[in-house]
This record gives sequence, C-alpha cells and structure tokens, in this order.
Amino acid sequence: MRLLDIFLMSTQGVRERKFRFALNIVGILIGCAAVTGLVSVTQGLTDSVTQQLDVFGPTNIIIFPGDMMTGMGLTGETLGWRELEIIERTPKVTLAAPIIANKFCSFTVRGRTFYTDVYGHTEEYAEINKNTQMDEGRHITRGDSAVVVVGANVAKPADVDEKIIELGDRIKISAQVGDAKKEMTLRVVGILKAQGSSFGFNLDDSIAVPLSTAQQFFEVGGEFDFVIAKAESIDDVSQAVENLKERLGDKVTVISYSSAQSMVGNVLGTIQSVLGGIAGISLLVAGVSIINTMTVSVRERTREIGTLKAVGAKSTDVMFMFLSEAMVTGVVGGAAGAGFGFILGRVIGGYIDLPVKASMSLGAFVVGFAVVTAVVSGLYPAWRASSLNPVEALRHE
Repeated sequence: MRLLDIFLMSTQGVRERKFRFALNIVGILIGCAAVTGLVSVTQGLTDSVTQQLDVFGPTNIIIFPGDMMTGMGLTGETLGWRELEIIERTPKVTLAAPIIANKFCSFTVRGRTFYTDVYGHTEEYAEINKNTQMDEGRHITRGDSAVVVVGANVAKPADVDEKIIELGDRIKISAQVGDAKKEMTLRVVGILKAQGSSFGFNLDDSIAVPLSTAQQFFEVGGEFDFVIAKAESIDDVSQAVENLKERLGDKVTVISYSSAQSMVGNVLGTIQSVLGGIAGISLLVAGVSIINTMTVSVRERTREIGTLKAVGAKSTDVMFMFLSEAMVTGVVGGAAGAGFGFILGRVIGGYIDLPVKASMSLGAFVVGFAVVTAVVSGLYPAWRASSLNPVEALRHE
C-alpha cells in the first residue's frame, strides 16, 4: 500500500471514532499546555532575573548582615560604620556604599495619595551602580540633604498619561516612625529611567534620599541594611570576596555576581525540574489513555484488519496505519496544547506581573514531544494489529 493510502485510512479511522479521538486529544492537550505554559513562565522568570543581575554588575559585591542561607540577616540585623570602614579598607575593594532600605512612606500629589519604598544611600552608590541611568536631573551628591530622586513609575504611574512629578517639584512624604507620624518636604533633583530591580529593591517604584536624611528621618542612627562594594576589576572579584569574608567573618553574607547567578540558576533549575515533572506526569497519563483506546480500537476492527490482509495488505501496512492514527493524535493534541499553553502562560504572567517568554522552538519541541509520546504509546496496539492472522481475524465476531 502507498503511504498516502495508509494515511487516508488512518484519518478515516479517526473520523469514525471522534469521541475516543477527542478524549486522546484532551489528554495530550492538558499535558502539552502544562509543559508550554509552565516552561514559558519559568523562562520569562529566568530572563527577568538575568536582567536584574545585569543591573547588579559583574564587578559589584553586596554584603548582607547575618547568614542568609539560614534566614539570618532578614530579621532586623544591620551593619554599622565599623563594618563599613572594614569593607572600605579591604584589599581589592575600591568603593563601598551603605544602603538603608525596607522603609516606606506616603505622599500626596494632585489629590491622590501614593505609597512607595524609600532607600537612602551616599553618592558612591551611583558610581558603583553604573547601570542606574537618569531620565532627568542628577544623582544624589555629597552635601545634599532634603532632596529626592524618584523612580520612573513614581514620576509617571502606569494609570496616568503624563508625569505627576517633574524635576524641581517639592513633595511632602510622611511615615510612621515608632509611635510618631513624621513629615518632611523634599525637592526632586532627579528622575530615573525605567530599569527594574537592583540590589533587592525595585528602583522604578521607589524613591532615593541621601543616607544622612534617611538616618535622621527614620531614626536608625548609624545602621545600614546592607552595603554594596565594587572590586577593582572582574579578575579581582573572587579575591575581594575572600578578603571580605576573612575580615568580617560569619556575621555577614557576601554575594558577588557569579555567586548570585549560581544561586539563582540552582533555584530556577529546581523549579523547572518540578514543573517539568508535573507536566511529564500529565503526558504519561495521556500516553496510557492512548494505549487503552487504541487497544480497544484494534479489537473492534479485527475483521477490518483481516479483510485488509486478505486483499494484500502487509503487516507493516497495518502497523503504519495505526501508528499514523497515533501520530495524528499527537500532532493535533500537541499543537492545540502548545497554543493553549502560550495563552495560559501569558494569563499567569499578567496576573503575577512577570514577563513570559514564548518561543517557536518551545512550541515545536512540545509538538514533537507529543508526537513521540503518542507514537510510542501506540506501538503495542499497532504491533498487535499487524500480527493478527487474517483467517482468524475474519472469523472474529
């Protein structure tokens, strides 16, 4: 028999058994949608984290108080001037900037009240973090006091058509500090370009004030939440990290670009493995369903198989006919599942505000994987059909 005839007979068999075919399609679709949707979300998460690491900078180092691996450093521990002085004098470290973060305030503009993060830093911050770019104005400099640099989303919220804060404007921030509510008026000296997160906080949705201003307003004294430092060169980063660990001991966690990349890679790899396993189970269930329905189909079509063999069809022709049915199931289910998965991924990404990476290569892989799953699942039923004796098959009731 010609391959075209085999294919046409297989599609006819599919049309005659629409309900079973639809059940197989649904099984394949669910598994493929799970694979496509979850992988596209994790790939988008990977790209987002990579972009944040690029903002971090390959020569930069961040020093947190406590041991982050055991949860310390996230429960109110801080660094002080003594640790900052040690960091600044560490060999292979050229610059260091203390950061006060995790502070919050509100301000009112044009009758609307907004809530935002506040972080305080010295002028060295802009020199260390070169990727922080200005849209208008300038960075904080030595000697500044009641000034503020605002993020892109603070100057122009997403739900308005034009900026609500311009260069030179004055904004009054208020915050609850201890038992008292404090207020302070700040002059806008800079507006940042949109750039995402850096060093653990979102620059676009935050405002920056001079370190001394943050210390006085939030009454934190000489304490910092973390310190960022800069090595002399990329080649010196590893040595600078070792020197910092040796001088500061176990009371800090020192993270470089490479170590952050490694930690993030391990976490994302684990997430992808778990999600891939869940999606794989879905495809396994779909494969079992295909084996079941195709085995039943072989029993129902025993006389048809006997007739085909009696008129000259070979065992390989019969096998290819059933495998073609399985392949059609895989192609249709895989394509539908990949398309639905991309839509699902975008819905999830929009809900959690995460960019989703949908690629043709991922779609092609999912469809190919669905076809392989369907064909492998159909091997046994196809072999069983091809091995039937034509005489016995024709006698089958």
